[in-house]
Amino acid sequence: MLSRTADSLYWLSRYVERAENTARIIDAASRLASLPTGYGSGTNEWESALAATGCLAAFREVYDEEPTAAAAVDFLAFSPANASSIKSCLETARFNARAVRTALTAEMWETINSAWLELKDYGPGELDLSQLADFLRFVKRISLAFDGSAYRTMLRNDAYWFSRLGVFVERADATARLLDVKYHVLLPPEDEVGGSLDYFQWTSILRAVSAQTSYHWVYRQSLKPWLVADLMILNQQMPRSLAACYDSLTRNLDQIAHFYGRQGASQRAARAAYTRLESTDVETIFAGGLHEFLSAFIAENTRLGALITEQYLV
Repeated sequence: MLSRTADSLYWLSRYVERAENTARIIDAASRLASLPTGYGSGTNEWESALAATGCLAAFREVYDEEPTAAAAVDFLAFSPANASSIKSCLETARFNARAVRTALTAEMWETINSAWLELKDYGPGELDLSQLADFLRFVKRISLAFDGSAYRTMLRNDAYWFSRLGVFVERADATARLLDVKYHVLLPPEDEVGGSLDYFQWTSILRAVSAQTSYHWVYRQSLKPWLVADLMILNQQMPRSLAACYDSLTRNLDQIAHFYGRQGASQRAARAAYTRLESTDVETIFAGGLHEFLSAFIAENTRLGALITEQYLV
């Protein structure tokens, strides 16, 4: 496979996954911002949403004001000044899909092309809650349809494996950032860990990654921060957990190495990161600092993306 084809497949999947993750974060921020005043926090939930997507610095370059709901939603969903906005992500994904049209199945192309066409029905400006909810459902539906069509219709070859690498590198980054922002930004210093605000925030985070039911199924008790961290970091039954992402990354990189007959730095880095996740526990993570663990993981995940690019995509 040509490196530029592999690169387009990899980034096509990353941008579709990024659009869905951003939609989920906007949904979580919208729920938190609408909490009754009795639960009100002293932080800006929309600033937290921008931080979770890694867009806070870019937002401040464009806007002179503190993030408001309208400004944050516009920047995260529609702004051309934000390369990671939902609209930018879906447009870039469609560009990459056109470049590798023959490597995609008909269902995959139809999903991403119809999303690009339907996206024109949505635009910047004040969205009421029902319109915003409709838009976010549209984005999540497109991502699920694209991912599902890839899983159900693609030949299991290098095109499929590079596509899956993009999904799981992006998903691992989003999960780690979401956890880090909740732990260090969202709950005000004067509020009680385990209090009502903390409870609603963790509930919103779990709902953002469709894990609320999974949490109660696995742990069968009330929400506890260390158990949420365990679910989203170490539990391989949870498809968005860091461990599950790196299990998939390791397996897909090994498939590529076997197919091409040679391993490299990306396989070694993914395997080392996966081994570290397997050999630790949530008590050890909290003892060393959750923020420190997640910061190191995000840096390591970024490094893996760079190694994949250097080894296969350039």
